Formats: sequence, structure tokens, C-alpha cells
Amino acid sequence: MEFVKPTLQYFELAPMLIVFGAACLGVVVEGFLPRARRHVVQVVVAGLGLLAALGFTIWVATDLTSRASGAARGRLAASGTLVIDGPTVYLWGLVLVFAAAGVALFAERRLEGGVSAFAGQAAALPGTEAERQASTRGLDHTEVYPLLMFAVGGMMLFPAANDLLTMFVALEVLSLPLYLLCGLARRRRLLSQEAALKYFLLGAFSSGFFLYGVALIYGFAGSMQLAEINEAVRNDVGNESLLLIGMGMLAVGLLFKVGAVPFHAWTPDVYQGAPTAVTAFMAACTKVAAFGALLRLFYVGFGSDRWTWQPMMWVIAILTMLVGAVLAIVQTDVKRMLAYSAISHTGFLLTGVLGAQASGELADGQVTSLQAVLFYLTTYGFATVGAFAVVTLVRDSGGEATTFPRWAGLGRRSPWVAGAFAFFLLSMAGIPLTAGFVGKWAVFTVAMSAGAWPVVAVAIVASIVAVYFYIRHIRLMFFSEPEGEVAAVTSASPLTTVTVAVCAVATLVLGVVPGPVLDLVTNAGDFIR
Repeated sequence: MEFVKPTLQYFELAPMLIVFGAACLGVVVEGFLPRARRHVVQVVVAGLGLLAALGFTIWVATDLTSRASGAARGRLAASGTLVIDGPTVYLWGLVLVFAAAGVALFAERRLEGGVSAFAGQAAALPGTEAERQASTRGLDHTEVYPLLMFAVGGMMLFPAANDLLTMFVALEVLSLPLYLLCGLARRRRLLSQEAALKYFLLGAFSSGFFLYGVALIYGFAGSMQLAEINEAVRNDVGNESLLLIGMGMLAVGLLFKVGAVPFHAWTPDVYQGAPTAVTAFMAACTKVAAFGALLRLFYVGFGSDRWTWQPMMWVIAILTMLVGAVLAIVQTDVKRMLAYSAISHTGFLLTGVLGAQASGELADGQVTSLQAVLFYLTTYGFATVGAFAVVTLVRDSGGEATTFPRWAGLGRRSPWVAGAFAFFLLSMAGIPLTAGFVGKWAVFTVAMSAGAWPVVAVAIVASIVAVYFYIRHIRLMFFSEPEGEVAAVTSASPLTTVTVAVCAVATLVLGVVPGPVLDLVTNAGDFIR
């Protein structure tokens, strides 16, 4: 067998290579720099790496637009294992923007009295003398920055993968750092470690399902390339049982990452137990990357068999919206409420996945399902990062105060912070003049155009239910009398303040003037095949 030298398109892959390079440089910093100097250097390396990658992403997007025209623009890279097209580049931009906000929250040290929210020594057992000494000495886990960068690299690789094996590698690269980050909280370490263990065990099972699905689909199609799988599906080569079981197992792996019912059980525990900065980063970036991979898999790999997988998506979307909205009502912890809210939003995004996939199926001026989901991911990401950034500011004597009674009357003590949190909740509820309203309008419209009106009807009911628990929390902040100990807003550094402000402004602008971003997702075009 003749060896064929692989070729890499370094320009198109530059954003991803920069991120992985910054992650490797962060590991070198950990090995050779004195502990006292690592924090500043790691923040600079991660921040500059993300900004450089974002700059190259914009350059690549501009080059794609100038070199080709039509609805599908892009090219294959890395011997056909990766696809650099409009949706890929747009998803890269979203991941990098939200990751930059994550770095800002990771770098916050004023809230904990000069140290970060991460454990000083992860190897020390909670409650032991080693942990107390690490806390007394003010030790800090600066390894979180290269871990974040490796996760970001995996998130960029995930939606760009053009074959199932690369997709699995990307899934593991983005997941393993997150398992570690979730268990590194400085406070409530047992809760944090429990969250990390649950996430790791359930994630390992979901990865196993995904890998078994890869094997079955390879047995069906004789290839792992998405285009060749689609060709095999179109030609109906037989062994339909392999196709159906493999498709279901691949769906399990991806639906776990997005937090869809019935694979959602990890979400509230991990969101609550992980350091809130990690929760903000994970909630936004993981959903962006996982939905990008899910869309590419089902639109490109199984696009010819949409009538087989769409009924499954109908059921999962309906269950996800209802379970997320109903269980959010009974929560008494802010982070768990936001976790169930995230589950409900996953259902709304799946509603968009069910929409019309080609512009020819829509009236003039309407967006495709891909474009609607991309816009919804944009609006959801800004509201989610902003909301969790606000949660880091509300504290009592024990650290972050996430139970509802601690938030009573917060609007009178800190009106600006409470107002920003209320605005993010209103956007999640889909109230007009917020980004969330336009996002829901987009996904509901494309689902209706494809005849999925029963799913849209359930989505409207779930939205009404969600309005109740969002407004209930706003009422708690502004119109309830505090009882017992209450939380106060701690003065943060400009890193967290700017993050909240940028997310609030983006949420407002996307709600009032959504046109430029809608044009941007429209110009991104479609997946190339």
C-alpha cells in the first residue's frame, strides 16, 4: 500500500492551531515558571491566544467569502477529515468570544480576597491539614488556563469534523479538561468533586455509546466520512438495522453533551457543583460546539434519511422543553434553576433543528434551520455567560450565595446588578426587545415551515411556564422582604464587570437590532458536503 503524505491547510486551520499552541505553551509555563508569576503569564497567554485565534477566524471568514459565492462556501482540510465552511467559522467565532469571557471570569481574584475561585491544591483531601495549608499560603491552580484552552481547541474541532473518528477525538478533547475543571472549586469542594465524578462517569458512558455507534455506522456504510455515509444512506445499501442502531447511539453521545432529556441528569448537579466561572464557560461553549457537531452529523451524514431521525427529535425536543421548564419551578438554588433553564433551551434549539434545511423550502427572507439555530446559540450564549457572571458577585459569609432566600431584596441593595440579572432572565424567557425573543422567533418560524407545529405548540407552552419561574425570581429580588441573613454584591475587578456589561449590551442589541447578526448567519451559508 502506497503511503500518501497528508497535507494541512495551515491558513484555514490557523485559529485552531493557535488555540492548541497556546494550550501547550501554558503547560510549559506551569513547568518552568515560579508559582508566584504563573497567574499573570497564564492569563496573558490564554487571552492573547484567544484574541489571535479570533482575528484569524475573521480573516478566514473573509477569505471564504471573497473566494467563493453561493449558499455553500468552504473547503476540505487535513486530507478531508475537517471542513472549513461558513457555519464552522461562525461557530469558531462564538466559541472564542465566550471562551474569552470565560478567561476573564477565571482570572477574577478580588471576590475571594486575592485568590481565584479554584482550589489551591487539588490533590489535598477536603478538610485536611494539607488543604488548610494550601489555603493559608494562598496557592492557586493556574493549570486551569491550559485546561480551558485545550477544551476550547476540542470545541473548535468538534463542529469542523468531517468524519466520525475525528468527531470522537474532538468529543474527548473537549470533555476531559471539563471533567477536571468541574472538580477544582475552592469552596464546597466535596460538592465540586461529586459534580466532576458524576460528569466523568456519565460522560464516559455517553462516549462509549458514541464510539459503538461509530463502529455500527462504519459497518453499514464502509466509511467514516460524512459525505460517503450520506451516499450510502441515499443508495439504501441494506443493513438498515445497523444504520438505525448506529444513528441512535451517535445521537446519545451528542444529546448528552447538549443536555437533552433523557440524558440530562448530569446538568443540574454539574452546574451547581462546578466553580461558577467554569459553569458559565461550559454552559455557553459546550452547547455551541455540540450543536454544531449535531447539525453537521444529521444534516450532512444523515440528511437523506431525515424522515427516520426527525420523529426521534420531535419526541426528545418535546420532553426536553417540558422537563426543563417544569422542574425549574421547584428549584430553590439559582444555579440549579439556570441548569434546568439550560435544559429547556436545549429543547428550543432542537425545535430549530427540525426546521426546513434548505433555502428552497422557505419563503423569501426566511432563514434556514441551521441559520436559526446559529442565531439562537448566539443569543443564548450571551445571556447565559452574563447570568452566571452575576451569580459570582452575589455572596455572603460562606462565599457565593445561590439559595433563593439570600437573593430577597437584592434589587434594593444593588439595583444595577439585580437589574442586569433580571434582564438576562427576561431574555431567556423570550420577552420582546431582548435577544431571546428574536432567537425563539427564528427557531419557531423554521419549525413551523417544516410542519412541526405540534413541537412549536409545546414550545410555546414551555415558554409560558418558563416565564413564571423567571418572573418569580425577579419578584424575589425586587419585591420580597429579606428574612434572616441575606447576600450582598461584592465589588469585582474590571474583568467580571466588563463581562457582565458586554453580555448585557449584546443581549439588548441583538433584541433591538438583530439584522446585522441575522445577515451574518445568513452569509455563513450552509454546510458543504
